[in-house]
Amino acid sequence: MEKEIGIKEKKALKAFRRYMKLAEGGNSNGQYNLGCCYSKGFGTTKDEEKAFQWYMKSAEGGNVNGQNNLGNCYRDGIGTEKDEEKAFQWYMKSAEAGNSRGQKYLGNCYRDGIGTEKDEEKAFQWYMKSADGGGINGQVYLRYCYENGIATEKDKEKAFQWYMKSAEGGNINGQFNLGYCYENGIGTEKDKEKAFQWYLKSAEGGNNFGQNNLGTCYRNGIGTEKDKEKAFRWYTKSAEAGNSRGQNNLGNCYHEKKAFQWYLKLAEGGDRDGQFHLGYCYENGIGTEKDKEKAFQWYLKSAEGGNNFGQNSLGTCYRNGIGTEKDKEKAFRWYTKSAEAGNSRGQNNLGNCYRDGIETTKDEKKAFQWYLKSAKGGDREGQNNLGNCYRDGIGTGKDEEKAFQWYIKSAEGGNHFGQNNLGTCYRNGIGTEKDKEKAFQWYTKSAEAGNNRGQNNLGNCYRDGIGTEKDEEKAFQWYMKSAETGNSRGLKKLGNCYHDGIGTTKDEKKAFQWYLKSAKGGDRDGQNNLGNCYRDGIGTEKDEEKAFQWYIKSAERENINGQNNLGNCYRDGIGTEKDEEKAFQWYMKSAEGGNHLGQDNLGNCYRNGIGTEKDEEKAFQWYMKSAEGGSINGQVHLGYCHENGIGTEKDKEKAFQWYLKSAEGGNNFGQNNLGNCYRNGIGTEKDKEKAFQWYIKSAETGNSRGQNNLGNCYRDGIGTGKDEEKAFQWYIKSAEGGNHFGQNNLGTCYPEAGNSRGQNNLGNCYRNGIGTEKDEEKAFQWYMKSAEGGSINGQVHLGYCHENGIGTEKDKEKAFQWYMKSAEAGNSRGQNNLGNCYRDGIGTTKDEKKAFQWYLKSAKGGDTDGQNNLGNCYRDGIGTEKGEEKAFQWYIKSAERGNINGQFHLGYCYENGIGTEKDKEKAFQWYMKSAEGGNYLGQDNLGNCYRNGIGTEKDEEKAFQWYMKSAEGGNISGQFHLGYYYENGIGTEKDKEKAFQWYMKSAEGGNHFGQNKLGNCYHNGIGTEKDKEKAFQWYMKSAEGGNSNGQVHLGYCYENGIGTEKDKEKAFQWYLKSAEGGNSNGQNNLGDCYRNGIGTEKDEEKALRWYMKSSEG
Repeated sequence: MEKEIGIKEKKALKAFRRYMKLAEGGNSNGQYNLGCCYSKGFGTTKDEEKAFQWYMKSAEGGNVNGQNNLGNCYRDGIGTEKDEEKAFQWYMKSAEAGNSRGQKYLGNCYRDGIGTEKDEEKAFQWYMKSADGGGINGQVYLRYCYENGIATEKDKEKAFQWYMKSAEGGNINGQFNLGYCYENGIGTEKDKEKAFQWYLKSAEGGNNFGQNNLGTCYRNGIGTEKDKEKAFRWYTKSAEAGNSRGQNNLGNCYHEKKAFQWYLKLAEGGDRDGQFHLGYCYENGIGTEKDKEKAFQWYLKSAEGGNNFGQNSLGTCYRNGIGTEKDKEKAFRWYTKSAEAGNSRGQNNLGNCYRDGIETTKDEKKAFQWYLKSAKGGDREGQNNLGNCYRDGIGTGKDEEKAFQWYIKSAEGGNHFGQNNLGTCYRNGIGTEKDKEKAFQWYTKSAEAGNNRGQNNLGNCYRDGIGTEKDEEKAFQWYMKSAETGNSRGLKKLGNCYHDGIGTTKDEKKAFQWYLKSAKGGDRDGQNNLGNCYRDGIGTEKDEEKAFQWYIKSAERENINGQNNLGNCYRDGIGTEKDEEKAFQWYMKSAEGGNHLGQDNLGNCYRNGIGTEKDEEKAFQWYMKSAEGGSINGQVHLGYCHENGIGTEKDKEKAFQWYLKSAEGGNNFGQNNLGNCYRNGIGTEKDKEKAFQWYIKSAETGNSRGQNNLGNCYRDGIGTGKDEEKAFQWYIKSAEGGNHFGQNNLGTCYPEAGNSRGQNNLGNCYRNGIGTEKDEEKAFQWYMKSAEGGSINGQVHLGYCHENGIGTEKDKEKAFQWYMKSAEAGNSRGQNNLGNCYRDGIGTTKDEKKAFQWYLKSAKGGDTDGQNNLGNCYRDGIGTEKGEEKAFQWYIKSAERGNINGQFHLGYCYENGIGTEKDKEKAFQWYMKSAEGGNYLGQDNLGNCYRNGIGTEKDEEKAFQWYMKSAEGGNISGQFHLGYYYENGIGTEKDKEKAFQWYMKSAEGGNHFGQNKLGNCYHNGIGTEKDKEKAFQWYMKSAEGGNSNGQVHLGYCYENGIGTEKDKEKAFQWYLKSAEGGNSNGQNNLGDCYRNGIGTEKDEEKALRWYMKSSEG
C-alpha cells in the first residue's frame, strides 16, 4: 500500500511541475490546473491564496473553468475576501462563454440573489442553457423548476425527464430525485425496483438522502428483499453525513433494540403483554435475530396467562409449525380461546377453521358468524372473508352489495386480498356499477402489496386495456411477478405470454415450463395448455400419452376446453385407443358447458353418427349454438347445413351469410365455400373477382380445396388473368395436401409434352426435393429446356445455376446472358439479378448506372430484393444521386412485403435517422422482424438494441441469445459480440475458451474489432496459450483495417518489442493514427512519445495537448 501511495505522489509531483511550467509560460489551462493543485494539495502543499491567484490569471486569460472557479473563490471567501458581486461577474463571464457549470452557478445567483437581485425567470433560463449543454447539475436545478413551477408552469413529466438526464450523467442528486420519482409516480408510473436501483446509485455515490431512502428500501422491502442489516448500515452512513432523516431512522433502529430489551424485562417479570410482544420480536427479528422456537415459547407463556393476542399467535404457530410441530387440533383450541376473548384476528382464524374443517366439523354458518365478529372488530382479513361469504353465499344468503361494502372496508384498511376482491367487484359489477378504472387502481394497490392474485389481475388489465392503456410488456412483468410467487393462474398466463409473444420474445420452451408449473399447481387451464404442448410438441418433445393424461385432469376439473380436447383424443386415438362413445360423452360435457368448439364437434357427432346415432336435426341445433357463439368452424358447418338442407330446409341465402361470417373470421373452409358462392351465384350474385379473392385467402392458409380452386382460376382466367405457371404451383400445393382434384389437375401440367412452365416447375421439384429426391443435375437440365422454350422463370433459374454452379460448372458470363433474357422479357427477379451482375461485375463489366436502372425496373415490378437494392442505390449514390428519403421509401416497400434485408435496412434508417426522423422503437421492431426472419445482420443489431436499451428495455440475456444466432449464421460482427459476452460473462457464464473461439471466427472473417480482441487473447493467454507473435500479427491486421484499439496495441508491440523487434518510430506512427482516430489510450501514449522523445522529437506542448485530449475522452 505504501508503495502505491508513493507512486501516486510521484505522479502528482510530476503533474504539478508540468502545470507550473505551463502556467508560468502563460498557458491558461496550465494556470487553471495549477490553481486546482494548490486548492486540493495535489503534488504540493495546499495553499488557497495561491489557488486564488492562479485562478485569477487563468480567468483573465479567458479560461472558462478558471472563471467559474474564481467565482467560487469570491462567493465562499477562498483565498480572498468574500465578494458576491465579483462572484456573480465571473460566473457571468464563464456562463456567457458556454460553460455549463458557470451557467448553473449563474442560475443559482439569480435564484438566491447572490451578487445580484433575485430573478427566477433568469435563473430558469440559465439552468436551461446549462442543462442543454449537458451540465448534470443544471439538469437537476432545471427539473426543480419544472417540479415546483419556478418561472415556468409545473410539469412533472419534464422534471422527470431532466432528472433522468442528470442521473444517467452520473449526478448523485439527480439519481436520488429520479429514485424518488419512480417510488412515488412523479412524472412517470410507479416502479419500486427502479426506485431502489437509483437510490442505490445515489447512495453509493455519497448522497446522504439517497443513503437514507436506500435504508428505507431495505427495511420495508421496497424494490428489493427486506434486509435489516443493510438498512441499519445505510441509515448509519446517512446519519454520519448529517442527514436528519437518516439520524431519526437510525434512532428507530436503536429504538427497536431498546424496545426488545424492555419487552424482555417485562416478559421475564411475568407481564403477559410483554411476553406476547417479545414473541413477536423473536418471530420477526425486531431488535434481535429471528428465533422461531423462542417466539413459540413466549407466545405459549403469554397465551397460558390469558393474553388473547398471544393465544391467536400460538394458534398460528401450531397451524403452520412455527417453532414447534404442526398440531391443527391445538391450533383450533387456541384460536377458540382467543376468539371467545374478543380478539378479532383470532375470530377470523377460527372462522377459517370452521370454513375449511380444520380439526372441527365444517360449519359455514359458524364460519360466517365468526367472520362477522372479526369484521366488526376491525380485522381487515375478517372483513375480506366476510365479503367472500356474502359474495358466494357461505353460511348466509348471497348479498353482493354487502360483499362490496365489506371489501371496501378491508381494502381501504390496506388488506391486499380485499383490494384484489374490490378490484374484481369494480371490473365485473359485483354489488356496484362497473368501473374499470377503479378496478385497475385497486388491482394496482393489491399487486404492489405483493398479492399474487392482484398481480395476475393487473397483468390482465395491461394485456386487455382494462382501466388503462394496453401495455403488453407491463402485462408480462406482472404475470412474471404473480408466477414467481406460485400463483397457478399467473403461471398459466406467463406461459401464454411466452407462447404467443405477448410483451416478450416468443419462447416455446419457457411457455412449456410455465404451463408445467401451472398444471402441477392445479390450474385446469394450465393443465389443458400443457396437454396442447405435449400433443403438438410445443417447447418439448411430442408425447401424446402425456397430452391425454393432462387433458383428463383438466376435463375432470370441469374445464370445457380440456373436455373438448379429451373428446378429440378419444375420437382420433391420441394417446389412447379410439373410443367414439367416450368422445361423444366428453363433447357433450364441453358443449353443455358452453364451449363453442365442443358444440361444433358434438354437431359433427350427430351428423356423422360418431359415438351416437345419426341425428341431423340435433347436428343442426348444435351447429347453430356453436355458430351463434362465434365459432368459425360452427359457422361453416351451419352454412353447409343451410346449403344442403341438413337438419333444416335448404336456404342458399343463409348459407351464404354463414359462410361469409366464417370466412371473415379466418376459416379457410368458409373462405373456399364463400368463393364457390360468388363463382356459382349461391345465395348471392355471381362475382368472379370476389370468388378469386376468397380462393386466394383460403389457399394461402393451406386449404387444399381452395388451392385447387385457385389453380382453376389461374388456368381458366376466372376473376384474374390466365397464368398457367401459377395454376401449376397451386395444383402442386393442393396435390401435396391430398386433394384428389388438385392431383388430377397437376397431372395435366407436367412437362413431357414440352410445356416450358411445367419444365421450369419440374426443375424446381428436382432442385428442392419436392415429391422426389434432390437432383441438381436434373434440375439444371429441366431449367435449360424451360429457358430455351421461352419460360422467363426458367431463364432466371438457369442463370442462377450458372452463377452458383448448381448442376453444372460455374459460368458467370452465361449467368449474365440468361439473366439478361429473363430481365428483358419483364421478369422482376431476373431484373434484380441482372442489376447484381452490373453492380458487382458478374459476367460483365461493372456499370453502376445500369445496375441502378435494372434495380429500378425490378423494384417497380414488385420484386422485394429489387426494392431493397434500389434503396441501397439511393442511400449510397450507386448509379444515381444520393437520395436518403427515396432510399427510406423503397426500404419500406421491401420490408412491408416481408423482405428480411429490407426490414434490416429500414430498422437502420429509423435508428440513424436516414431519410426519416429517428425512432428507436420502430428501429427495434424492424430489427426484430428481420432477425426473426433469419437475417444475421438484423440479429446482431437486435442484440445491440437489447444490450444498449435501444427502443426496448436493456436485457443482456436476450442480447446474448441474438448475438448467438447471428454468430452461428456466420455474421462476423455477431461473432465478435458473442466473444465479448463470453469473455465478460454478460448474459451468460464466463467462458474464456468460447470467447477465444468466436473472436477467432470473427477475426478470420475480417472483423477488425475481432482481430484486436484475438490479439488480446494471444497476448494475455485468454482462452488459449500466450503467443506474442500471433498477438502482433492480429494487432497488425486490426490496425491496418483502421481499428483504433488495434492501432494502439500495435504501437505498444513496436514500442516494447512484443512479437516483433522494437521500433520506436513505428510505435509513434501507430499511436499517432490511433490518437487521430479519437482513441484516448492512443492519445495518452502519443503524449508520452512527445514528452519522452519516443520515435519522435521531444515536444512538451504537443505532449500536453494530447494529454488534454486523452483526459477529455
